[in-house]
Amino acid sequence: MFLTLLILLFVAVFIAGLNYMARKHVSFSKRVFSALGVGIVFGLILQFLASPDDSFLQNAMNWVNIVGRGYVNLLQMIVMPLVFISILAAFTRLTFTKNLGKISGLIIAVLIGTTAVASVLGISASIGFDLDAESILQGEAEESRGASLVERTEGLSAPTLPDQILELFPANPFLDLTGDRATSVIGVVIFAAFLGVAYLGVSRKQPEQGELFKKIVDAVYAIIMRVVTLILRLTPYGVLALMIRTVATSDLGAIYTLGKFVIASYVALGVMFVIHLVILSIIGLNPLTYVKKAFPVLAFAFTSRTSAGALPLNVQTQKNLGVPDGIANFAGSFGLSIGQNGCAGIYPAMLAIMIAPSMDINPLDPVFLLTVIAVVAISSFGVAGVGGGATFAAILVLSALDLPIALAGVLISVEPLIDMGRTALNVSGSMVSGLFTSKVTKSINNDEYNDDSKRLDTSEFTI
Repeated sequence: MFLTLLILLFVAVFIAGLNYMARKHVSFSKRVFSALGVGIVFGLILQFLASPDDSFLQNAMNWVNIVGRGYVNLLQMIVMPLVFISILAAFTRLTFTKNLGKISGLIIAVLIGTTAVASVLGISASIGFDLDAESILQGEAEESRGASLVERTEGLSAPTLPDQILELFPANPFLDLTGDRATSVIGVVIFAAFLGVAYLGVSRKQPEQGELFKKIVDAVYAIIMRVVTLILRLTPYGVLALMIRTVATSDLGAIYTLGKFVIASYVALGVMFVIHLVILSIIGLNPLTYVKKAFPVLAFAFTSRTSAGALPLNVQTQKNLGVPDGIANFAGSFGLSIGQNGCAGIYPAMLAIMIAPSMDINPLDPVFLLTVIAVVAISSFGVAGVGGGATFAAILVLSALDLPIALAGVLISVEPLIDMGRTALNVSGSMVSGLFTSKVTKSINNDEYNDDSKRLDTSEFTI
């Protein structure tokens, strides 16, 4: 009991330190990275002082988990309302209704296209680093995770393309708002889009009712954004608790064994981010300006591991880069459920190539490689933006390729580590889709893009 209380005392001191930094107006990014660093260091200290199975450590981590898991639950609480109102607000703020179809199509095309490219990089990383799922040792945690993944695939096993498309449509949008289905996010997007299109028609024929609806949407949007701000203020504390628990209870031996997979993943993620910068260069935008302005939101996505939680920062960053309000909301919201480059592109492609040899499939077979790329691109619809999205994408891809799902469980030990990079890449992909669409439709404000003073203001995240 004494050791448990001692650990909790240290955690309380760290939380108090983060609160002190906030009161001294230390920047949001610095506080988040400080929490990340302290969490990792303290977790490693606990690793060397105790076994993850020790009862006093488990008891302490259960209390620490109230802060970490509580923060994640709050993010999940706001995801559906945030996606719904963001899409609806995108319609009420549109000034280019004639190009609506073109804008939506361009955003989706960039998201899916970059995800296909990401899958190629995932394939290349697995082959280049000679990754093989059978060569990785599986412990009890990995076997348990594999068994749970098999259970989750009972309703998802090898779906046909028509079935996958049909699954996207919201038969009951109010049920989707509860997150009941795996594809609930995209169901909410579609429902909000229908309401948005209806609003555009009403605003033309009945301007007074349209204006009233717009005011209601704007008011709800302001309230939801305020709730998001309140939750984001808790990010440093949530990150601290999550990292302490993750590092302190991880099997370092398993992480060492899977080190090559982690390195291969980050090589692929890094190359894909460079491709994002190349795309911006091709369309005439300075990639260095993008990196400087996008860093705060990418840092948040990296440490919090949630694309959905980063949505308001994502949209505001795009607007600081000269993207119109409507396009920014579309790109940010679509990017939560369609074509996530890291979670739905690189990750499932790497797993498919790793697992293929165990099924006597030649991973270098051109037909198999093309099939993997196509399946990854198609399956990238409806991936959730908060925790578990990569696992869901992997389940869809592996089951569609008739590959064993359970082998994905061997990566449980390094999931949090690689998920940070995947999430940051997801957010970058959605912002690039907004910038690309704005440039092609000639609606981007180049002066704002190059204005160095137009930076993300995180001062409101100070308690």
